[in-house]
Amino acid sequence: MEKNDNKTERMEKLAEDVLTLARNNLLLSLRFLDVAVSSLEPEQHDGGYETDGKKLWYGAGQVLKAFRDDQAEVARSYLHMVMHCVFSHPFVSPSIDREKWDIACDIAVEAVIHDLALKCTLSKRHGSQHEWLEYFKDNIKFLTAEKIYRFISDKRLPEEKIKSIKAAFMTDDHSKWYKEGGAGGDNDSPGGAGGKYESKQNGSGGMDYISDKELQQMWKEIAGRMQTELEAFGKGRGDKAGSLTQNLTALSRERYDYTAFLKKFAVRGEVMKVNDDEFDYIFYTYGLRLYEKMPLIEPLEYKEVKKIREFVIAIDTSGSVSGELVQRFVQKTYNILKSTENFFSKVNIVIIQCDAKIQEAVRITCMEEFDEYISKMKLRGFGGTDFRPVFRYVDGLIKNGSFSNLKGLIYFTDGHGVFPGKNPPYETAFVYIDDEYNNPDVPPWAIKLVLQPDEI
Repeated sequence: MEKNDNKTERMEKLAEDVLTLARNNLLLSLRFLDVAVSSLEPEQHDGGYETDGKKLWYGAGQVLKAFRDDQAEVARSYLHMVMHCVFSHPFVSPSIDREKWDIACDIAVEAVIHDLALKCTLSKRHGSQHEWLEYFKDNIKFLTAEKIYRFISDKRLPEEKIKSIKAAFMTDDHSKWYKEGGAGGDNDSPGGAGGKYESKQNGSGGMDYISDKELQQMWKEIAGRMQTELEAFGKGRGDKAGSLTQNLTALSRERYDYTAFLKKFAVRGEVMKVNDDEFDYIFYTYGLRLYEKMPLIEPLEYKEVKKIREFVIAIDTSGSVSGELVQRFVQKTYNILKSTENFFSKVNIVIIQCDAKIQEAVRITCMEEFDEYISKMKLRGFGGTDFRPVFRYVDGLIKNGSFSNLKGLIYFTDGHGVFPGKNPPYETAFVYIDDEYNNPDVPPWAIKLVLQPDEI
């Protein structure tokens, strides 16, 4: 028995040394990974590779076998799990399709490792992934987990392809991402929530705890530092850091609440509503008691609140804009406006379709007209893109008195067009759907809003 115990101890110590060697080799090649690597605490267990954003579990037998068969495989697996955490892959909604999300995350991190082509990670499976990576790159411009997940979900790949992808890309077990109290979030998209994580012992012998959101924020900050350091790193490695840069850029992109954004275009107006802030019920009820039906103060009937009233929705109907996304965008805007808290009974909204010239302009003055427009909406144009005609048209409406207090203009577009030379006298927002990180910058006087397809 003692002999077996000694053998186990030697195996565990040797596996620990192998993992330390792999870690050191990674840091020699990628020094900007030092904080990320040190944030994962290696710990042996009876299973295979796993991480939840706090610890990196590994089996001694698995590590030693991999090192014997292919030394680069250990470093590759180590980097694989670190990248999962850097890209916030463990912080995902419990409602997500786990199999598809697992596959998407594995492809995303392996694409980064493949592009970096470090000598210490060039394992045997490096070559076996090439064909699949070319397939995904042909269909998805940037290989982030979110984009791959949507592609796999839309394509509904057959089971044999799924098995082939798993064999080429799967490295670690992701089950801890989804366990109660684990890294899984409560939102509909990747991005953490409740639960607790057990941390190292503190100086007093007790245990420190970190919440999901705190852990996710920690990795987001690590990713931000990596992105900054990568600017200098990338200059020396050409395009080999391309996938890494794309994933970090996607991670740092802020997700927007379009409903809240639309409310920024509110204007002041009067609605028939008791103003509770100015009405004193003490004097009112006192009068009713003293004089029966004679209150001392009449309730205020009007309250000034912010509501959506006057603005313009411009739709880019050039050939490069998806008609389905345009309709979804207008429908989303319509749904937000339709709520009683955000819509006047009478409005002054102009919906303009434009490619290189104005194709259609429709004025909406009430909810019934909006209902009719949505039901009969037909896109027109599909030529080139020029933003200037819309602004000239709106300027004309202002001059002839069609607008009394235009708050703003929302322009839904792919961004490839000619901007006006000067800023208009109203707020302007250009809304893009998934800009692929290369849409042109908007002028300094305009707001740029980027939404994912699932955000509309």
